[in-house]
Amino acid sequence: MNRVYNFSAGPAVLPEEVLKECADEMFDYKGSGMSVMEMSHRSKVYDEIIKDAEKDLRDLMNIPDNYKVIFLQGGASLLFAGVPMNLMKNGKAAYIITGQWAKKAYQEAQMYGEAVAVASSADKTFSYIPDCSDLDIPEDADYVYICENNTIYGTKFPELPNTKGKILVADVSSCFLSEPVDVTKYGVIYGGVQKNIGPSGVQIVIVREDLIADGPAFKQTPTMMNWKIQADNGSLYNTPPCYGIYVCGKVFKWIKKMGGLEAMKKHNEKKAAILYNFLDQSKLFKATVQGKDRSLMNVPFITGNEELDAKFVKESKAAGFENLKGHRTVGGMRASIYNAMPIEGVEKLVEFMKKFEAENA
Repeated sequence: MNRVYNFSAGPAVLPEEVLKECADEMFDYKGSGMSVMEMSHRSKVYDEIIKDAEKDLRDLMNIPDNYKVIFLQGGASLLFAGVPMNLMKNGKAAYIITGQWAKKAYQEAQMYGEAVAVASSADKTFSYIPDCSDLDIPEDADYVYICENNTIYGTKFPELPNTKGKILVADVSSCFLSEPVDVTKYGVIYGGVQKNIGPSGVQIVIVREDLIADGPAFKQTPTMMNWKIQADNGSLYNTPPCYGIYVCGKVFKWIKKMGGLEAMKKHNEKKAAILYNFLDQSKLFKATVQGKDRSLMNVPFITGNEELDAKFVKESKAAGFENLKGHRTVGGMRASIYNAMPIEGVEKLVEFMKKFEAENA
């Protein structure tokens, strides 16, 4: 088996232990005589899979009983509309723009009501998190929206914004389960799973139940995007992304085995420190984000020379390091070092970068 070091921003690396378990159970899941890909979502066997996955997620995040956990189909981008459809009951919401995905969510929300940009870091190409301690949040705003970790630009909120009593909605797609989180500080936590948890095609919504008790904000909200209906039906209103949820459940158990979210945070901090420490002393490479706003998950870096960047990407791929090319809107390079990326992978990358620097500086 020839596994590469996969630094993709998503779909991304999964734990080898989980992949092997899935392979072992591909033809016959626990004596059922079927793959999980083949079984009915109404079967007792699958009901145990999805309920077990929810239980493990609740355990990992210490999710209170008054929050619903919903497994849905589609990517997080579908929820750029799903959030205002379900929550914009006064027709107004505040958005903090810290990258492309927050910007897209803000633009989508404008189709359903008044979306107000209360802070932005666009002036410096989203390379920092703006001060969110005293924002001018509209009194009648239904919620304050953030993308907590910005995959493309490599920033993360070092602390949550002061929402002045309004509920906080957070897209956590690229930092999901990377560290402990106090769920009670949010009204909604959501994310696509394809970065840190499982295969693409699944989104998870954790929503405080009082926010959906009366149904969505718009009567025209499609049934499949109605969080109350989905929650009332235990994510089984229709056929869910069964296999993807099964893999997510495997990853939840793997994180538990690794020691939970506290242990995961230490693991991620150690990996990130190895890479950032090198970048901060390198004569060739430079991190694009400085200080407290740096992401533990996504690390963009540049040489300052586009031709040299392209050479690095080409040579790194030949050396077994995949998907280090930066996002098309930013350029340069980006190493996504999610939970499943072993420390050895980051160490090997830095070793290669030192060699490249010696040959090209």
